[in-house]
Amino acid sequence: QLQASGGGLVQAGGSLRLSCAASRRTSSNNGMGWFRQAPGKEREFVASVSWSGGTTIYADNVQGRFTISRDKADSTMYLQMNNLKPEDTAVYYCAVSRFSDAGRDKTNYAYWGQGTLVTVSS
Repeated sequence: QLQASGGGLVQAGGSLRLSCAASRRTSSNNGMGWFRQAPGKEREFVASVSWSGGTTIYADNVQGRFTISRDKADSTMYLQMNNLKPEDTAVYYCAVSRFSDAGRDKTNYAYWGQGTLVTVSS
């Protein structure tokens, strides 16, 4: 139901754009978000967007570098990542919230994609 793509290997300072294709049935009235998990670490919140796209929330460590957006017409969410740093290296997961808003709490999310790997070299 969720398919994340766009990960890859990039040098520090570079950019990547992640995409998450969701079925309309699971995402049309729901907030969505991105999380990431680095090796040996807990899965952490990256960014979220409300069902309308009007409200976005970012983790402090990506604020100003990442931009989350969604296209309701084709049920796709995006994460534009600029000025990438080695500490951004992780598997990135997209998720659909149980609610119209999303937010930082993992327990708010009902559906998860399989993840896409982002590796940032120094």
